Amino acid sequence: MTTPTRTGDAGRQRWLIVREAFSGITRFADFRAALGVAPDVLSDRLATLVQAGVLEKQPYREPGARVRFSYHLTPAGRELRVVLCALQQWGDEHVPHEAGPTIIRRTVDGNRPVRVAFVDDTGGEVPPDGVALIRTPAYPL
Repeated sequence: MTTPTRTGDAGRQRWLIVREAFSGITRFADFRAALGVAPDVLSDRLATLVQAGVLEKQPYREPGARVRFSYHLTPAGRELRVVLCALQQWGDEHVPHEAGPTIIRRTVDGNRPVRVAFVDDTGGEVPPDGVALIRTPAYPL
């Protein structure tokens, strides 16, 4: 099963959770409010992301309440920013939202536009049709 296949089905909900985590959401109730998903489904998706090493659980307690858990991006989860931005960039180009982009990418220090691209080992940009996808022995048959 290839990576795109593995990320299908419930993968969409997991990507949405990761997107919300990038926007600063960490608590179950806030994920639920942002995504409108059933609690049991959200629990399952969060557990999957924790097990995959994308999110980590951290305990917290509101005064007078029981211990609960918040969910934070791991270093591996933070590296998914480029993947999410590539998907969003593709969607803006090929399936644009009628109101325009939902997110724009800018540099933190200079507010310059940023786009996702292939970059070779010398730092040079490579056009998509200039990238060969070479199967390795690990490629599933």
